[in-house]
Amino acid sequence: MAEAPASVDPVEVLETRSQARRRWALFLAPAVAVVLLDQLSKVWVDASFEVASRDIPAGQPGGPSEVLGEYLRIAKTYNDGAIFGFLEAVAPIMALLTLIVIAAITWYQWRHGASAGPLVIIGLGLLLGGAIGNLIDRIRLGHVIDFVDMGVGSSRWYAWNVSDAAVFIGILVLFAAALLGDRAIPGRRSKKDTT
Repeated sequence: MAEAPASVDPVEVLETRSQARRRWALFLAPAVAVVLLDQLSKVWVDASFEVASRDIPAGQPGGPSEVLGEYLRIAKTYNDGAIFGFLEAVAPIMALLTLIVIAAITWYQWRHGASAGPLVIIGLGLLLGGAIGNLIDRIRLGHVIDFVDMGVGSSRWYAWNVSDAAVFIGILVLFAAALLGDRAIPGRRSKKDTT
């Protein structure tokens, strides 16, 4: 009696070395770009601006510097909490959690990246870059430098930096990939397309 052929897991994807190199480049390129932009912008802001209170009018001593009127300002702050200023005085805990997140992102890319598709890979790269950018600050300075202040009048968003923006955009990209499903992966058709 002949044995039935073993079923192949559709999620399991074999890739060539060149495909793996391209996938890792797609993952690492946004991460490296984010870290470089983040660190360069923080060095520039830290050297060029004083710590600012967003409660003081722009242009006054100790107040933010306007870039696009009141809508976009530079208000340098030292954040020893989490992203967008949530929580306070938790830099060591956040550094440890960030290391765990970096390990998880890298593990996922190594283990599942071949079947994930470019949107997921880019989203993970943005998350990795954002995590590393803020981790460098926490290790080097004991806090994160935030400086982008957006809002209208007294209605302001939390101060943020390039790494925070990369994490936010990375989450949006991953959300879009989840909504698109198989349509976000070149060459793979969704179950709806095959019926």
